[in-house]
Amino acid sequence: MAAIAATSGRLPRQVIVLGWVSFFADVSSEMAYPLIPLFVTVVLGASGGELGAIEGLGAVLVAMLTGWAGWRSDRSGKGGPRRVPFVRWGYGLPVLGKAIIASATAWPMVLVGRAIDRVGKGLRGSPRDALIADATRPEVRGRAFGFHRAMDTGGAFVGVLLSAGILWWLGASEGEVSGFAVRAILFVAAGVGVASAVCTFWVKEAPAQDPEVESAPERKGKQAGDGESGASTERMRAVGALGREYWWTVAPLLLFAVANSSDAFILLRASDVGFSPLSVVLAYALFNLAYTVASYPVGVMADRIGKWRTIAGGWLIYAGAYAGFALVEGAGMWGLLALYGLYAAMTEGVGKALVSNVAPAGMRGTAIGVLSMSLGLAMLVASVVAGVLWDHVSHAAPFWFGAAMALLAVATIPIACRAGRWARGRSTPE
Repeated sequence: MAAIAATSGRLPRQVIVLGWVSFFADVSSEMAYPLIPLFVTVVLGASGGELGAIEGLGAVLVAMLTGWAGWRSDRSGKGGPRRVPFVRWGYGLPVLGKAIIASATAWPMVLVGRAIDRVGKGLRGSPRDALIADATRPEVRGRAFGFHRAMDTGGAFVGVLLSAGILWWLGASEGEVSGFAVRAILFVAAGVGVASAVCTFWVKEAPAQDPEVESAPERKGKQAGDGESGASTERMRAVGALGREYWWTVAPLLLFAVANSSDAFILLRASDVGFSPLSVVLAYALFNLAYTVASYPVGVMADRIGKWRTIAGGWLIYAGAYAGFALVEGAGMWGLLALYGLYAAMTEGVGKALVSNVAPAGMRGTAIGVLSMSLGLAMLVASVVAGVLWDHVSHAAPFWFGAAMALLAVATIPIACRAGRWARGRSTPE
């Protein structure tokens, strides 16, 4: 059997290719993301409720499909997991979705385009992350996911800058943005997405794995649902077979997700304290720059000092940044957004590496899919709570709530670690 990855720290070709796939995809996505709300409400004349319906449907589609795609990619191949078709469809569909949005003459067309885009995101996420985990050993997974997050957010940074540059070039950098400018950016974004879809044809299935090649942090869990009839029964057995250690690992991540409302509230807060539309876009670019620069070094650090320690540090930074968003006005927002980018680098990829290390070797797609689905639904709840606090308490209230919940999540980590070690019957900490 082919080796998964060398222990020298050199990343496998599979990880590099997936990094470029995500780079171009995020250039495409982040060109469009900051402008879609404005396009829907100002250009097409939709209400806030209709915008909420578009984004709410998108969030539910991503959350539910992420879980299904991860489970299905584990089971779809006779000789082992088959993940590449999910990746190809997942990066191809958003091209169509953005083209429909760019052509929209009424908000229901945006709903259709956004739904197609989010279906793609839901299909690709868990199988792609499972491919990264399949291609690497546990001792280098932190840096592998760190590299992927660096490429992903590097694309986001480039995309936001391209969007800002086109706005400036078309004379729409201040005040109301014209429909022509937004449509031009959306069509360019769809074109960049084609590059991402083409790159997926260099992605290959990982070789079938023997559990014996996994090192100590990895458990040898059996394939779930073998011999069972009925997809529903098999899915339930698969989720149950992830084991107690997995669920103890996921529990603090889910608690933190209740604190982690949509970043749209941060952008609204920036506007609230006096940022112009162009400044909001550039502030979002700063967040992505900090995220990009920190992701790979943080992944290396997580492999050395432990993933839970790294995540705990990131959540403490999150709590400090959120408290700052509640208190600071004016230029101080720039520094807070850079700090917020550091938090993201210390948690998102590292969390996936952590879960990959406690998942059975043949069930990583299911493990990451269940995690992503659960986090997506918890973050949807968090965003609803933040919206209520923003409208009915104060514009600072969502950030105080998020900071408090983040501190509570940090406090649960030692409990989860001890319970997880008990569940796997050994004392070596992560």
